[in-house]
Amino acid sequence: MDDARLARRLADSAGRVLLQLRRDGPDLEPDALKATGDLRSQQHLAAELGRHRPADSVLSEEATDDATRLAADRVWIIDPLDGTREFSEIPREDWAVHVALWEAGELVAGAVARPAMGDTLATDEPPALRPRAEGPIRLAVSRTRPPAFVTALAERLDAELVPMGSAGVKATAVLDGTVDAYVHAGGQFEWDSAAPVAVARSAGLHTSRIDGSPLRYNQSDPRLPDLLICRPEYADHLLSVIEELTEGEVQ
Repeated sequence: MDDARLARRLADSAGRVLLQLRRDGPDLEPDALKATGDLRSQQHLAAELGRHRPADSVLSEEATDDATRLAADRVWIIDPLDGTREFSEIPREDWAVHVALWEAGELVAGAVARPAMGDTLATDEPPALRPRAEGPIRLAVSRTRPPAFVTALAERLDAELVPMGSAGVKATAVLDGTVDAYVHAGGQFEWDSAAPVAVARSAGLHTSRIDGSPLRYNQSDPRLPDLLICRPEYADHLLSVIEELTEGEVQ
């Protein structure tokens, strides 16, 4: 099985593990459901990667970072459960599983499973970018802690903020046509964006840091604090307005 198909298969199967947990444990307290979801999905993905790609390294939100990955040619970057809060709030759907493969400096495969929505977007079959609806620019934003920066950006753009959970759901909402961009500047890690970025790129979306510089993965420090994923026709305008805002903050 090639890497792109494996990424989809892993994300799909981890999603089934999580859906089963939701069905079996509806009486669990939210914190217990979050912790159990993280653990079971991590265990499943670790076992499957060990079976299918035993020689590859892994960087996961739910596992101790092994520095040997820095010398590896191939590193799987995974978030076993992205959007734990939403996962614990049954029947919310805006949570995801992220599986990506970094190889020799580039993201080469990725999958974002949206189990409660019943689909997976992946690089083995790049999704088509749906037409946008009429109206103002729409920005995906955290439903619980929207960064002040994005609020200021929306005001400058006269844009509409669309709250939702998981970073993967926010990113893939651009592909769905639900929003035009996902702009984040509140702090993230590589596992938050690797799979969404791989999928977004495969569909022709713009992906970068908010200053327009490239997103780099498998770094010694896995923090990757900001991100822009958007429809390609909005990239230049968004980057220009973001630059104006950040220059104003410095001044």
